[in-house]
Amino acid sequence: MQSAEGIWDLTVSTPIGRIKAVIGLRHHDGVLTGTAHGAGEEVPLTDVVLDGDRLTWKQAVTKPLRLDLAFSVTLDGDTLTGTSKAGRLPASGVTGERRRIVPPEPATGA
Repeated sequence: MQSAEGIWDLTVSTPIGRIKAVIGLRHHDGVLTGTAHGAGEEVPLTDVVLDGDRLTWKQAVTKPLRLDLAFSVTLDGDTLTGTSKAGRLPASGVTGERRRIVPPEPATGA
């Protein structure tokens, strides 16, 4: 089973242009939780479910518009692809990449 934990850089292709966002996912008390950052706001993710390689979650945003979004994406290692849906509006394409954690450089003696 894949892990969804980590920091993900997302691009949502909407009718008004591409929107960049960042989500952070982690397990807390056996439950997958997360937050989203974008457009100057931070919002909690709700109903976060990882079923095999399918990840779904919901979030409410107020910028650029007040919307309740439902995401459904497929994980493939450190990438994800899928859709975001806002009510009766057409689905928007979503792509994302997990940030790699770069280990610190070893200290060198002078």
